[in-house]
Parts: sequence; C-alpha cells; structure tokens
Amino acid sequence: MLDRVERLCAGVLDAKTLREQTLAELRRKLAFDGHVWALTDPVSRVGTSPLADVPGLSWEELPRMVRWRYLSQGTRWTDLIQAKTRFISLREATAGDLGRSPGWREVQQALGVVDVLTAAFWDRFGCWAWLDLWRTAPAQPFTRPEQELLASLVSVLTTGLRRSQARTFIPTPRMKPQAEGPAIMLLSPELRVRLRTSAAQATLQRLNPPDDPDAAITAIPAAAYNVAAALIAHEHGVPVGPPSSRVHLGAGRWVTLRAARTATGDRSADIAVSIEESTPAERLEVFGLAYGLSPREREVLSELATGADSRQLARRLVLSEHTVNDHVKAVLAKTGSPTTPGAADHITPIRLAPTVVAYLPEAYVVDSVTGTNWEGVGVAPDVVSPPDTVIETAVAALH
Repeated sequence: MLDRVERLCAGVLDAKTLREQTLAELRRKLAFDGHVWALTDPVSRVGTSPLADVPGLSWEELPRMVRWRYLSQGTRWTDLIQAKTRFISLREATAGDLGRSPGWREVQQALGVVDVLTAAFWDRFGCWAWLDLWRTAPAQPFTRPEQELLASLVSVLTTGLRRSQARTFIPTPRMKPQAEGPAIMLLSPELRVRLRTSAAQATLQRLNPPDDPDAAITAIPAAAYNVAAALIAHEHGVPVGPPSSRVHLGAGRWVTLRAARTATGDRSADIAVSIEESTPAERLEVFGLAYGLSPREREVLSELATGADSRQLARRLVLSEHTVNDHVKAVLAKTGSPTTPGAADHITPIRLAPTVVAYLPEAYVVDSVTGTNWEGVGVAPDVVSPPDTVIETAVAALH
C-alpha cells in the first residue's frame, strides 16, 4: 500500500483528490464505517476544507459534532503534535472507557461508535491535516497492526498534502467575481447559523459545494464551524490555536476566516465569523511553509516582498550580500520559480494574489569591466518614486 500512496503523493493531485484516492486505497486493507479528513491552517492548526462521510449524522447535528471535537482532549490532532506522535485510537486513549471522552458521550455514542483512529499530519513546517476513521457496532475496535498500517502512511501523506497546498499558488484561470459586500456569518453559542450575508454564502458554497448546485442555501459552513469551535475551545482553556484559518478558495485565491464573540468575554453571546481576502503577508507565510522554506529563507522572502534589493536586505538582516543571494537561490530552487533575466538585475515573479505579482530581485548584477550596476541608467520609469515609498506610489497610481 505504501508504494501506491507514494505514487499518489508524487503526482500533481489537489488536496481533495489526494485524500479521496488515499481513502480508496485505505479501504482495501483497513475497514472503517465513517471518516472526517480536514485540512488545517499550518500555523493556527484550525480545520478547513473537511472531507467527511459520517453515517447517521444529520446536518443539524454537524455543528455539535464539530464543537465537541475541539473540546475533547486526548485525541485531538494538536494533542498528538504535543505528544510528538502521529496516531492514536480513542479506545486506547480512554483505556477502554469511551465514556471518558466528551465527544463520544455527546455525539458518537448515539451513532454506535466503538472506536476512532486519529492521525495528525504535521512536520517542522506546520500542521497540514488530521484524519478520523470511525468504526461502529458491530465492528471491533482497531487492532494494533491496523493502527500501525495507517501510521506507516502518515509521513509520506504529510509531505504530499503540504505540496498540494503549495501548488495552489501556481497561477490558474481567474474565478468568477465574488458577491459584493462584507462576508459575515452570525452563529449562536451552539453554532447554529443565525444569518449570513450574500458574500459569505457565495464563499461558503465555493468552499463546500452542495450536491445540488442550484441549492445554494444548503452550502455547509464547515470552515466557519471550525474557527468558531476553536474560539470555544480557547474560552474553555483547551485551545487548539487562534480562532482563525486561511483557506484556499480556488484559482490561487485565499481567504482568511476569523471568529469572535459579539460581546467580549460573554460565552452566551453569538459568534461572528468574518471572511476576508487573505493579505499578501498571510499568503506569503503559507507559501513559504508549504514549499518547505527554512525560517531564514522565509525571512528573506518576506523582506524581498517589500521591494528590498540584496544590498538593503543584507543590511537589514546583518548578512553579506553573498549569503543573501545564496538564500534567494535556495528559495527559487525549492519553489521552482522561473527566473527572468532583466537588463539590470535577475528577478523572479511570485504571485501574492490573483491580480498581484511581486517581482523579487534574485541577484545584483555588476559589470565585469566597469565594476558598476546599471541602476539609474537606461529606461526611465513612467512613475518615479523613492525606494521607501514605492508601494504607496504604486497603489496611488493604480487608483
């Protein structure tokens, strides 16, 4: 099985297709009755884009299940990361007494669950996903060999899932314009939807399309449930991470969801979930982590994105220009970004948003005869700006 999963991960599948085909492979060797496989924001570790099939669970019970998943310590993906392990079964985590798990008592018991096998997909760059496999009566709990079978796939799947997220930054055809206006959802303390704006509805439908494209009202706000559940877990002193999550919407576009109470500190107050375009800095962080850049390489990339050249960057980071250029070359090698030789300096384009591309200098070219660069010589710019105000000048020109 490992070789088949390795081939899947070595391809160019998107995260949804990779998970679907991996589950199909798993079923050949490992029986399970239900599953929940969610991607996560690599930093906040809050779930996004779940792929789920839970027999017997009604849509009305979904918010409750999500809420208790975040509150049930011991088998959460973040608990596995803290314990530096990759998998755990509910039966082993509770020493055979499933009633010790709040999630089992409140939701899974009524569905006949006899065991849940959980895997966390994390590496030194972040947490990328978590998987729950359910078994219901009359099935038997997961055996140790079955647990180890899943564990043998976790490492390669972690890399595959991370790389699938990296591929979302490759330019693709533009998507249809989003509905205008603020994208906001209002949830009750029990995570029932009270209202959602048209922009929020359009975004949620794209994140979790309903089976019937014409039935927009049935779009499941799973991403909103997850950030709201993360807020509740934080309030109860068992945090997963900050109540926010970055989600790929399609065509290179990312949105950030955030949750907050409508009345600060009041757990009985409703929860507002906002959905906004991810900022270039938020996208750049995921970009660097997904491509496996080191902390120093991510720091160099962030500085380059501000428009700094190698000399400025060297001064800011207290490095030599030679070291800076080595880091830039490493970034380009890991991301597979093509370099474009210009008349003066080598640059590489990195897409920060569907309509914004940053051209980052790869090297500072010096003429071997004169010992000088062509800076300030040759083609005159249409708009002249000092280096420290170039971003503001460009934005003003766009308007």
